[in-house]
Parts: sequence; C-alpha cells; structure tokens
Amino acid sequence: MTDQRLVLSTAGSHDEAQQIAHALVEKKLAACVNIVPQIESIYRWKANVEQAQEWLLLIKTTAAAFANVSDAIKELHSYDLPECICLAIEDGSASYLKWITDSVQTSKNS
Repeated sequence: MTDQRLVLSTAGSHDEAQQIAHALVEKKLAACVNIVPQIESIYRWKANVEQAQEWLLLIKTTAAAFANVSDAIKELHSYDLPECICLAIEDGSASYLKWITDSVQTSKNS
C-alpha cells in the first residue's frame, strides 16, 4: 500500500464541483481533481428514497492531507452531509504517485 489516497465526493452542480476542485488544488490539498459529469445517484435520505444528478469528484491526495481535504469539502459544500470517502491506493505508476506526494503540501514536505 502507498501513502497516496483517492477521495470520492459528489456535488450537486458543475459549478460547485469546480469550486471544490479549484480550492483543493490551489490550497495544495490535492494534486489533481477529476470531475465526472452528471452521474445519477439513488440514495436514502431522511426515510425517503431520493434520486439526483450529481458530479463525481475523484481527488488525488495523501493520507497525511486527508483530514484537511475532508474539512475543506465540508466547509465548501452545499450538502448537509457531503460524501467524503477515502480509498487507499494499493499500487500505481511510481512517477505518478511521487507527483501526487510532491504536489500535496503536508507538514513533512512544506
């Protein structure tokens, strides 16, 4: 397992997804954020089954930066309970993984 992480989140609009993505990259909390347009989500919320179009954010970061990524998403997001799921990256291109680490500011590399 590596130190890099893939964080999943969703947004209710393209503008909101872009705002979150730009903030994370500008603050050096993420090396890159991909925005996948118009996914369809079906979920349970307050005892009702809901359906909505959302934008999926694929956030490349590090384990050390995850708490700050999560805090930033909560601060910027319009949802009461924004999705913020952190997945460990098992393996990948060594040079790409190094780029993620080098691009994300932590107390170790700042």
